[in-house]
Amino acid sequence: MASFRFIHTADLHLDSPFIGISGLDDSLRSFVQDSTFRALDQLVRLAMDQQVDFIVISGDIYDSSNISLRAQLRFMEALERLGKEGIAVYAIHGNHDPLDSTKLSMTLPSHVHVFGGEPASVTAVRRSDREEVAVITGMSYPTSKVTDNIAIRYPAPTSGLYQIGLLHANVDGDPQHETYAPCSKKDLIHAGFHYWALGHIHSRRTLQESPYIVYPGNIQGRHVRETGPKGCYVVDVDEDFNTKLCFHELDSMRWNVVEAPIDSTQDVDAWRLSLERILTHTSRENPEQLSMIRVRITGQSPVHRQLESGSVLDELLADLRRREAAKGRMSGYRGCVWIESFTLQSGNAIDTERLLQEDSFAGDLLRLARQEQGRLHEPDGVAARSVEPLLEHAEIRSLLDDTSPEEMLDWLRRAEELTLGLLLRDRSQGEGAGA
Repeated sequence: MASFRFIHTADLHLDSPFIGISGLDDSLRSFVQDSTFRALDQLVRLAMDQQVDFIVISGDIYDSSNISLRAQLRFMEALERLGKEGIAVYAIHGNHDPLDSTKLSMTLPSHVHVFGGEPASVTAVRRSDREEVAVITGMSYPTSKVTDNIAIRYPAPTSGLYQIGLLHANVDGDPQHETYAPCSKKDLIHAGFHYWALGHIHSRRTLQESPYIVYPGNIQGRHVRETGPKGCYVVDVDEDFNTKLCFHELDSMRWNVVEAPIDSTQDVDAWRLSLERILTHTSRENPEQLSMIRVRITGQSPVHRQLESGSVLDELLADLRRREAAKGRMSGYRGCVWIESFTLQSGNAIDTERLLQEDSFAGDLLRLARQEQGRLHEPDGVAARSVEPLLEHAEIRSLLDDTSPEEMLDWLRRAEELTLGLLLRDRSQGEGAGA
């Protein structure tokens, strides 16, 4: 068999609205909202530069089942550019853009194959000499809710060509993602394919190397839970079916969480200078991207009380954003650092180790709080029982469904800090009154 090269990409989420990012002026908001299209342009450019034979797209081309005309036109433009280079495209639709999505009917170019609502196979060729090199099998979601194991319905390989399976699924039940088309790694291993081109999970993962079972992640991070470089894999297959993967970055806006400790600072201005050094380091690490960051304030010092009031952080945030917006308009936002938010996880200088050993109400409370942090997901835990009455409200329930375990843990830690601060302050005042 001849060697060949292809790109594996997934979860383009074209025209994602990026709802919830505050403080953006019109220029920066436009830059953010165009980021998925810039990633698509980078994908096309990469395919041309790498002279790939074809591209496979493993679902969620669009961000919503109500597909915008803008997204369709930009995708069609990308397909046409690829067609002029003789690069074929094989795609499936996922839970965000199922076959029953609302969209304008457009005729796809002949070099593009979109799989239907039942598993099927097509043969891909090397573009230089049209030699058959791979059999590609896939299935699009007919509707947004595909909850059965569709992988076990994929037809078994019948030819001696390289076998690629396109699948939009949650393999082995990742709890951070909705359980669509659930299957196990064992199901995929036993299917007889050489490469499973997966989509749906937005973090880059290689679950298995023989056969390859791969999530490339999405091409552009959309919020602070999608951190780090985003892109696709260029896959080389030689005459003996040996497979080599190389990740390529496509994103122009990169999300990260950075820590800005207060431990070694005694006043707000010293901490501000420390924060600006962190921002400069972040800019140097990502000179070609706009860095969207959440600043996690950690540690213990007297500075915490000043930051906790809220006004200091609000004013500092506004000033830092103003400066970055002005710089971004001159630089095209490359190397700029935009603070999405501050999260205050710091505290006053409380000796928690001493309190944990103390036979007192504050000590008992601290021990209970630490115990509950370990029971965050248990239905009879304090956290679960505390939010249970709120689940009757649809909007609040939706917000809670989108809350990550890390954010829930932050809430518990903040509750611990605030309560201990009040208790110890009252205790100190009581001791003073009795002196």
